[in-house]
Amino acid sequence: MKNIFIQYPKCSTCKKAKKWLEENTIEFEERNIVTETPTVEELMQWIQKSGQDIKKWFNTSGLKYKELNLKDKLINMTYKEKIELLASDGMLIKRPILITDKEILIGFKEEKWNLK
Repeated sequence: MKNIFIQYPKCSTCKKAKKWLEENTIEFEERNIVTETPTVEELMQWIQKSGQDIKKWFNTSGLKYKELNLKDKLINMTYKEKIELLASDGMLIKRPILITDKEILIGFKEEKWNLK
């Protein structure tokens, strides 16, 4: 399986992560989180594989998250509702995401992305 790099092209952190992947000659297939928003099925699979709580998958610093007042609303939502909400709008999902054979990384922290 080829690594999948899911990002938003205008995001500065995504740009940094992409540059880092290229500099470290890590092959990847690129996917725009807005035009190719992950599906409910993909998110369910990835969240489980990542071992991260679903809350970590929300872009809490994003405008959409704040506009929808999700900080307060998520508390009362079911897991299924949260997944469906994430799948409804790529801007709600924390990015970038790197999907490899072994792991799924969300957000860019160079020390955690050291795949070699």
